[in-house]
Amino acid sequence: MNKAMLKLGLVLALFAGVACVGLAFVYSLTEERIAAHAQKDLDNALKEIFPDYDDSELVTEELSSADGQIKIDAAYAMKKGGNLVGLAVRAKGPSYGGEAILLSGFSADKRVVRVVVLDLKDTPGLGANAADPAYYVDKPKKITFPGQFAGKSLDDAFEVKGDVVAITASTITSGSLTAIVKASGAAASAYFAKGGRK
Repeated sequence: MNKAMLKLGLVLALFAGVACVGLAFVYSLTEERIAAHAQKDLDNALKEIFPDYDDSELVTEELSSADGQIKIDAAYAMKKGGNLVGLAVRAKGPSYGGEAILLSGFSADKRVVRVVVLDLKDTPGLGANAADPAYYVDKPKKITFPGQFAGKSLDDAFEVKGDVVAITASTITSGSLTAIVKASGAAASAYFAKGGRK
């Protein structure tokens, strides 16, 4: 009985070892392609937010969030003709279905340019509507949930059911994404106040 269990344990350990080696091998083969795909998605999102920019630089100064649950991943100084036109902030925070990632653009005059949802795992048909370009929080004007932030001043309240329209039956998602935009805006505001240094 003990011999059979030992044999079974060794066989399971062997299979687990082979599976780990296989996964590591597949990851090493796909890592470069995954990184290239992620970079392409980022470039497309930056172009969506700042269509006229001709240069972007990764901000090396660490930007922080006053909200402990939200993390600023990266920021990009967006330039045209050598002049700073805005800042794109990539930030993540908790939402209903897990971590949400947004890329928010802010102009040098401290207004939201545009918000792009990069990753959202919330409930399909409810919270996930935040990333649906065909779901409108204002149907007559065809304004999406992230679209409503465009033009807002960074001095605005950013309060759901106040100056932000919630997604129907998705107050948690609406509040979570709004908090990410607000924290990103505060980080951008601090960056602009320092003169927009790298």
